[in-house]
Amino acid sequence: MKRGRLSINPESQGLSASEKGNKKHRSGSASFFKSMAYRQNATEDWGNLPHHVVLLVFQHLSLVDRARASSVCRRWNEVFHIPDLWRRFEFELNQPATSYLKSTHPELIQQIIKKHAQHLQYVSFKVDSCTESAEAACDILSQLVNCTIKTLGLISTARPSFMNVAKSHFVSALTVVFVNSKSLSSIKIDDTPVDDPSLKVLVANNSDTLKLLKMSSCPHVSPAGILCVADQCHGLRELALNYYLLSDELLLALSTEKHVLLEHLRIDVVSENPGQTQFHSIKKSSWDALVQHSPTVSIVMYFYLYEEEFEPFFREETPVTHLYFGQAVSKEMLGRIGLNCPRLVELVVCANGLQPLDDELIRIADRCKNLTAIGLGECEVTCSGFLEFVKRCGGRLSELSIMEEVLIPDSKYSMEQIHYEVSKHLGRMWFPDMMPTW
Repeated sequence: MKRGRLSINPESQGLSASEKGNKKHRSGSASFFKSMAYRQNATEDWGNLPHHVVLLVFQHLSLVDRARASSVCRRWNEVFHIPDLWRRFEFELNQPATSYLKSTHPELIQQIIKKHAQHLQYVSFKVDSCTESAEAACDILSQLVNCTIKTLGLISTARPSFMNVAKSHFVSALTVVFVNSKSLSSIKIDDTPVDDPSLKVLVANNSDTLKLLKMSSCPHVSPAGILCVADQCHGLRELALNYYLLSDELLLALSTEKHVLLEHLRIDVVSENPGQTQFHSIKKSSWDALVQHSPTVSIVMYFYLYEEEFEPFFREETPVTHLYFGQAVSKEMLGRIGLNCPRLVELVVCANGLQPLDDELIRIADRCKNLTAIGLGECEVTCSGFLEFVKRCGGRLSELSIMEEVLIPDSKYSMEQIHYEVSKHLGRMWFPDMMPTW
């Protein structure tokens, strides 16, 4: 005989059916009102969040979402106008028909200039290739008369942008910020018509605070203009410029005792007139003076030249630490690097030719004892030569990026064997990069 299970609810004992029904109804109502009260309390809790919590939330919202959130309640609207929220701001300016960027609304820009210009400290302008967008950025710069900006970045997502703006308009706008901020520490003004007089204004008002200056592709700046910056801005830590601005005088100025140690020097070597540009040489003594004064300085060089234009480079020992070749470079040039770049840390070669680079790579491995990263694009090296290079570098190679097409199987090693051998000497699993099939 089966035993039936008996389930007893103590609260229901002794109640009639109608009483049970009423109790069930009351229980449901209580649950409903309890849920409503919870929702109401939750809404009130959102409105009563501490200012610093709402501020943290706002800092992670896009500008549009932040503006929408400010209309939730009076408390959130108060946070929307807290100065801390407006210290860092990026103006996006574009012409809708030609750009994918979301432009900052003009009314909001005017509100920022009116209410928060004095709060702005970390400001950048991102513009598309249209001249109108760059001109709009200059108009905003011209109105920042009460600012205390610390970092300024002018970013062109595509050329020409700022370079198409009238030089007088651009310089006038930039000078407003240089004169009124007086605490600029970081400036990125690549591909702009900045000139020597405007740099003198920068130095006159911000020489004690300037630490970073990036101004590659600024054709209106002369070696004398950049030398003025080096002479007066004793706290300069990072500098990026075109090779035509580099001089023995500049390196010696950066090596004087009054200068704080330079940490990063980036040099773009670009051919403005392919095949016709004549590049000057820098004396070894000037490089030596810089490294003696700043022993840990990183010297980064980006090359965009034709093979016949490399003649002046690396004839003598050069303390470069990072080398990037964006176009084809000759075997001879790579051989010079192995002989005269003992501080080299990273080497990237976009292309070379159809002659194996075995000897050049082995020489680099032997002479460049600090080399930790290498990348080879359209080059050729035999499997045996490549393995010998890896053996001599050993485990210090933290980055090894080689296209599979670069490696040439020979009588000693096949492609399958090279994977295992290279991995063994690196102390980790390694495979060459594969060319995408799509």
